[in-house]
Amino acid sequence: MKKQNFITAGEAAKKLGISIDTIRRWDKKGLVKSLRDDRNDRLFSLDEIKRVENKTHGDKKGKLKILKNKKISTYTAIELFAGAGGTALGMENAGIQHILLNEYDKHACETLRINKPSWNVVEKDVRELTFFEGQADIVQGGFPCQTFSYAGKKMGFEDIRGTLFFEFARCVKEVKPKIAIGENVKGLLNHDDGRTLQTMINVLEEIGYNVKYKVLKSQYLNVPQKRERLIIIGVRKDLKIPIAFPKEMDYIIPLREALVDCPKSDGQEYPKNKKKIMDLIPPGGYWRDLPEKLQKEYMGASYYMGGGKTGMARRLSWDEPSLTLTCSPAQKQTERCHPEETRPLSVREYARIQTFPDNWKFSGSIAQQYKQIGNAVPVNLGYHIGNTIIQMLEGKIEVEIEKPEYMQQPLFVFAT
Repeated sequence: MKKQNFITAGEAAKKLGISIDTIRRWDKKGLVKSLRDDRNDRLFSLDEIKRVENKTHGDKKGKLKILKNKKISTYTAIELFAGAGGTALGMENAGIQHILLNEYDKHACETLRINKPSWNVVEKDVRELTFFEGQADIVQGGFPCQTFSYAGKKMGFEDIRGTLFFEFARCVKEVKPKIAIGENVKGLLNHDDGRTLQTMINVLEEIGYNVKYKVLKSQYLNVPQKRERLIIIGVRKDLKIPIAFPKEMDYIIPLREALVDCPKSDGQEYPKNKKKIMDLIPPGGYWRDLPEKLQKEYMGASYYMGGGKTGMARRLSWDEPSLTLTCSPAQKQTERCHPEETRPLSVREYARIQTFPDNWKFSGSIAQQYKQIGNAVPVNLGYHIGNTIIQMLEGKIEVEIEKPEYMQQPLFVFAT
């Protein structure tokens, strides 16, 4: 039996008047997601295909700009695990003032200080920090996802000691902010069959917060990149503030618009043999665009293994957002080759795609700079999150009435 609300590429193509090849290309490029049914047929969400068709069609393409509100709000924030400042800069652009940013990596701390001398950057292990009630309106942190041990434990607040999420939760418990924001990779949804995320939600609820979470797609939030981040928002239970998330735009920003007039900068280079291979890959293509003999030579044992391996020998396309940036643009599993020139994306191109301003400098070696940018939350995504938080705090978010589960699914009537 087919899964609810999912249909084949052929059925979707017929309903929407687009080609099957277009749907399959979107699937390969990560614009739509698919799943397999019991017969191993690939199925697609009709609603998602409709949305992608609308957002990638014709004039539904925007120009890159760094979003910023003119008004500075009175709301303050503490940010843990601040990295190179993507979230902090985005939230500041929305109007939120940071009173403390904590980061352990010395290169990232230097990046923060160079660009924002006025920021209170505390270069310490978060375990050494102390907080006090009322210190800030918002506590935000992109804590690393760590494995928990569940055996014989209730997994409450005290049970998560030793994890960096505990330090985030401790800060929330001690500061008692109006709003807590957690950020992580989408993979946290399924980490340990979802129990890790549920533990985090349980802990935040235990210390006094109503919690909701959502995966935000950066490509629909003024970011030229197919980057998905899991955002967890908690509101203190004594406050009548509905939880909301940024609303997606009806356009995308293709790489061509993002990299126009991008400043020249240093970057990694391909070895001679690798460059010969990448010279043969067309824009938007990957290793399967090579002659079969070269496919086998380049892929080695991976050629005979399962999975699409679509990140290998991958050249980006001018007409789409970039694939998710990693900590290195020349990793074999997650290639990020320039659409036209045969080279990895440069540091400044990386920064553009993450929506950092061109004058934002990164400290450390080239490898360290790639790492800081690749780990960052896109600045414009940070802006959208911050802007939504301000609207929540100012009472500008209407309460959305969620449909009961039985109203969200088709009803089936069985004959007797």
